Amino acid sequence: MALLQIAEPDMAGAPHQRNIAIGIDLGTTNSLVATVKSGEATVLADIHGAKLIPSIVNYGSENLSVGTPAYKLRISDPANTLVSIKRFMGRSFADLNPEVTYPYKFVAKTGNIQINTRSGVKDPVQVSADILQYLRTVAVEAMGEEPTGVVITVPAYFDDAQRQATKHAGELAGLNVLRLLNEPTAAAIAYGLDSKNEGTFLIYDLGGGTLDVSILRLAKGVFEVLSVSGDTSLGGDDFDHRLFCHILEKSHLSQLTDEDTAQLITKAKLVKEQLASLEKVSFSAVLSNKRIVNLTITRSEYELIALNLVKKAILPIKKALRDAKLDKESIDEIIMVGGSTRMLAIRQAVHEFFGRAPLTSINPDEVVAIGAAIQANVLIGNKDDDWLLLDVTPLSLGVETMGGLVEKIIPRNSTIPVARAQDFTTYKDGQTAMSVHIVQGERELVKDCRSLAKFTLRGIPAMVAGQARIRITYQIDADGLLSVSAKEMLSGVSSFIEVKPSYGLNDEQIGQMLHDSISYADSDMQQRMYQEALVDARAILESVEKALIADAELLNESEFTQINHACMKLKIAIEQKVSDFGAASSKVKQLVETLNQVTSDFASRRMDNAIKSAFTGKQINEIE
Repeated sequence: MALLQIAEPDMAGAPHQRNIAIGIDLGTTNSLVATVKSGEATVLADIHGAKLIPSIVNYGSENLSVGTPAYKLRISDPANTLVSIKRFMGRSFADLNPEVTYPYKFVAKTGNIQINTRSGVKDPVQVSADILQYLRTVAVEAMGEEPTGVVITVPAYFDDAQRQATKHAGELAGLNVLRLLNEPTAAAIAYGLDSKNEGTFLIYDLGGGTLDVSILRLAKGVFEVLSVSGDTSLGGDDFDHRLFCHILEKSHLSQLTDEDTAQLITKAKLVKEQLASLEKVSFSAVLSNKRIVNLTITRSEYELIALNLVKKAILPIKKALRDAKLDKESIDEIIMVGGSTRMLAIRQAVHEFFGRAPLTSINPDEVVAIGAAIQANVLIGNKDDDWLLLDVTPLSLGVETMGGLVEKIIPRNSTIPVARAQDFTTYKDGQTAMSVHIVQGERELVKDCRSLAKFTLRGIPAMVAGQARIRITYQIDADGLLSVSAKEMLSGVSSFIEVKPSYGLNDEQIGQMLHDSISYADSDMQQRMYQEALVDARAILESVEKALIADAELLNESEFTQINHACMKLKIAIEQKVSDFGAASSKVKQLVETLNQVTSDFASRRMDNAIKSAFTGKQINEIE
C-alpha cells in the first residue's frame, strides 16, 4: 500500500517544506501563543491546559515559575513575583509613578528599571524574555518542533524604546522575530476584515495595561491604518485598582502588608470579572492580622465608582476619528478586543457612542494572538495573500533646527514602513560639522518634545554658509523602528545612527503629547514665529557686522552711525525677555526690515566695488 502525504490547506510548495510560524500576544495581564493549523488559527494550551497564560514570573527559587504556577505565588511571595511587567518596558526609574506602591525591591540607581529578586537582579526585558521563552516552549510541545518565525504584538501607542525592548526580549528568548504588529491591526486580521472588498473599521482594544484605538481602511487590497489613538495608562489594572481602593475605603483599611495588598487586588480583579455576568458579588478575605473582610459589591455600585474611568476610555475614540477626519457614521464595524472589554459598562459606553453594537463574536482574549498567527503564517511564506498591511507611526519624528525649532520629517499617522528625506544647510561660514538631534512629538519647540538621539556629521567641506547641502533621511521599518542618516551631497561624507534610546516615554508624556499639541497650538506657533525671527535677525546681524569690518570705508560717518544704531536696537530686542511672543516677533521683524533699509545702499556699493575689483586690469576677451 502506498503512503500518501497530506498537505494542509494554503501550504506553500511541498508539505515537508512548510515552516512553522507562531503569533504571540505579549499582554500586560495575560499572554497567548497561536499558530495556523489546517488553514485555521488556533490558540495553543500549556501543560496546565491554560490558553490564557498569566504574564507573571516568580523568581523566588532557583527554578523560575511562569504563568499559572507564578500566579499562585503573587500573594505569598509578592516581592519576587513580577506582574504587569509590560508597563515597565522601555521605562526608567524616573518614569515610576510616585503615588503607586510597588511590592518590589528596585535597584537604587538611575537608568532602566531593575528589580532585585531572590534569583538576582532582573529588568523588564529579561522578564519578558522569560515569558516569551515559556510561550515558545508551549508551541514546541504542542507542535513537536521549533517555530521558524514569530510575530509579536505590541500596543499601537508603544514608542520606539518600548518596541526595541520588546524585539530584544524576543531575541533573548531565542525567537526569530519576523515583525512587531500593532495589537488592533492583529485583531482586524483575526476578524477576516482583510477578506472584505472594502470598508472602514474601528478596533477598540482595552487590555490589562493599555487602551488602543485604531481606525483601518481596506480598499483595493490595501489594508491601511488611518489613525491610532489610545491611553497607555488606562487598562483593566486601573479598574482593579479603583475597586481595590473602594474596598479599602468601605472596610476602613490602611497600612496593609504587601501580602494583604496583593490578596485584595487579586480579589478585586475576580469581583470585576464576575460582575460582567452577575448583579452582585460577595467575597471575604482574611488579612495577616487575622482581621476578616466580608463585603458585597453590586454592579451598579461598581459602575458608579468606575464612571470616570469609563468616560476616559471613550476619549481616544473621538481622537482617532478626528485624526482620520471621519465621523462615527463612517465606521462600518466596531471590534472589541482585550479581556477588559468584557466589562458591561465599557461595552455599553461604546454601544451608546456609536448607536450600534460592536463585534464580539471572537473571544476578546484570543483575537490578537489569532491575528498575529495569521500574519506570521503569511510572512513565513506558507500562504500567499493579495492584501497589503500598512501600519502608521503614532507620533511625529523631526530634527532640531536653529533656534531650538522642530522640523517634522515624518508626520504622525504616516504609513510605515516609510523613508523620508529633507535637505538642510550650514548656518556659518566654514562650518565643517553638523549636530543632528532627533526628536519625537507634536510641539513646535524642541524643549516640548522628546529627545530620541543625537549624532554628528563631520568632514563637511568648509564653504560659505548656506552652500552645503546636507540630506537627512529618516527610515522606519515595518516594526516601527527608526534609523537616521545624514549625508553632505557635494562631498559624499555621511553618518548613520539606529535610534535605540535607553528608556521610553512615561504614561503621562504619551497621554499628554497629542493633547498638548492641540492645547498649545496657538502659543507654540507664536513661539515658533518668534524663534524664526530671531534666527533671521542673528543671521543679518552677523552678515552686516562682517561687511562693516571689510568695507567700512565705503560709508561716511553719518551712514556708519545710522547702521550701527540699527544693529544695536536689533541686538537689544533679541536679548530682551519676552512674555508676548506675537508682539516680540513683530518687533524683531520690523527692526530687521529697518536694518535692511539702512544697509541697502551699502550693499549696492559693496556689489559695485566687488564687480569693479573683479574686472580691473582685464580685457573684454578675458571675461567669461
